[in-house]
Amino acid sequence: MKTRRGLLAVVAAVGLWLALSLAAFGAEPIKIGLLAPITGFAAADGESMINSVKLAVGEVNAAGGVLGRKVQLVYYDDAADPKQAVPLAQKLIKQDRVVGVVGGSYSMPSRAVAPIFDDEEIPFIAAYAIHPDITKGDYTFRNGFLGAVEGQAAAYTAVKILKGKRIAIITSDNDFGRTLAEGFKKYMKRNPSDAQLVLSLTYPMSEKDFKAYLAKVKEANADVVFASGYYFQTGPMLKQAREMGITAKFLGEEGADSPKTIEIAGKAAEGFVIVTNLNRDDPRPVVQKFLKEYRKRYKTEPDMVGASGYDAFMVLVDAIKKAGSTDRKSVRNAIAETANYNGLTGIIRGFDRDGEVIKPVQVQVVKDGKFRYLAMVDNPAIITPKLAAGDD
Repeated sequence: MKTRRGLLAVVAAVGLWLALSLAAFGAEPIKIGLLAPITGFAAADGESMINSVKLAVGEVNAAGGVLGRKVQLVYYDDAADPKQAVPLAQKLIKQDRVVGVVGGSYSMPSRAVAPIFDDEEIPFIAAYAIHPDITKGDYTFRNGFLGAVEGQAAAYTAVKILKGKRIAIITSDNDFGRTLAEGFKKYMKRNPSDAQLVLSLTYPMSEKDFKAYLAKVKEANADVVFASGYYFQTGPMLKQAREMGITAKFLGEEGADSPKTIEIAGKAAEGFVIVTNLNRDDPRPVVQKFLKEYRKRYKTEPDMVGASGYDAFMVLVDAIKKAGSTDRKSVRNAIAETANYNGLTGIIRGFDRDGEVIKPVQVQVVKDGKFRYLAMVDNPAIITPKLAAGDD
């Protein structure tokens, strides 16, 4: 009789636990915002961002959600336009009442919305936008690389890995391009060697014909070209360069980390090197699981944009779990205390006082039509944001 009563008590306890758990999971979801360029010139990046973060949301909810509640992704299309991004940021705050926001867009819209989220004390993690102004607020963080870090990593790659002696820069004339070029030149100035910068050119965002710029590269007899730009710029540039008989090694950055670059450039993409966020050959389970699932679900190759968004979302979720609350200040503090996080884009050692991520820079090369591992830049003077951005 006692055994039966004991069994009934256990069953009742389990039933109560299940009821409470189901009630909690059926509670109002935790809303996390996302702004991404779903339409416009950067639509391919926006698609990658949405696809990747949706994978992350599915994983989190399949594992029981956060604090016993489902996570709801609230996302809007900012078309990489600051004028569109600002009212959408206000909508996420006032209408959707999000706990935190993933910045899945470019530097200009991210710069525009970061102060808005900071004023409202809403944690904001820029997934890959590089401009230094983005992280000026206490509630703003960057999971991607600061421009000074990525630019210097590119220069290190040009000199130390590609063994360039006569180096040229061709970069887009916007926040993204200018910031990267500044970092590249800073490394060259700080680390004098027999390598020299023989040419530095900028082109407008709308440029499609790069032959005039490439003719100057050919004339300067450059052996390494830092071709900084987005996939829709770098792809055509690579193709035109090879058509002109230019044999120099071409080096890009995260803006060209897209299957679209290879699709546009075709065979001219072979040997193209980039400094970026994602190592496709990283053996860690978190990386290989993501790559496999992304390819299976979306029938295309993943890129650093999506991987960076996935990480930004997961870091935010991890912070909510550690805070044990959706209190914005507690979540913000938990993000700031992140240490040795096993991220998709590398081991995130932490965020500095300015909200800048500290992690190695990945170097990939196009081999047989796919981005593969070439090297990793782990030099503290380059990957530590304060050191990289410091005045000379």
